[in-house]
Amino acid sequence: MTAVGLRERKKEKTRLAILDAALDLFLEQGYESTTVEQIAGAVEISPRTFFRYFTNKDHLALWFHEHGEEIMLETLESRPRDEPPFTSLMHALRAVLLDVQGSTPVDAARFLKLRRLLDGNPYLIGRSVARGAETERRLAELIAARRGVDPDEDQLSHLIVAFAMSTMRVGFECPRRDGTLPEVTERMTESIELAERSLLPGWDLQR
Repeated sequence: MTAVGLRERKKEKTRLAILDAALDLFLEQGYESTTVEQIAGAVEISPRTFFRYFTNKDHLALWFHEHGEEIMLETLESRPRDEPPFTSLMHALRAVLLDVQGSTPVDAARFLKLRRLLDGNPYLIGRSVARGAETERRLAELIAARRGVDPDEDQLSHLIVAFAMSTMRVGFECPRRDGTLPEVTERMTESIELAERSLLPGWDLQR
């Protein structure tokens, strides 16, 4: 492994250690009551070092949004330019699903802690919705660019993205049974397949 590879691996290890410590503190003593200083102290780093990895507490709590967005954007950029845009987005969703399915037991525990944190905090639910809207705007800009249209003028590009992200939301949220990671991945798979069956081919190619 190269020096750069070792450095990146160490950075990722530190990032996850900060995240795990923060989640435990959030769930033990409450999100509002937990400070950056406490999180940094739990990992034995300085607050200054904390801010090299996360901009604030919200950034920590919404980590899964950022991780999923990164996977979706990278996948969408890699898809053929002449592929129907909704199809490309379904591949992006499946890439997120594949990442979730490849989770280790530690990853799964982290995901479920994040879900518990969001479910129990109305403020974070609002921030989650706002963060999801940011992702949709970025995706709509990419879809509009692939279609050769102005994202500020073309409603269809935004509608394509809205349909795709609704598929993800339904898969993650409705209906819940036991809330485990295998159940979430099963629901998301079903939701993607249902969306693909429900829309006529070519609907997203209009001008």
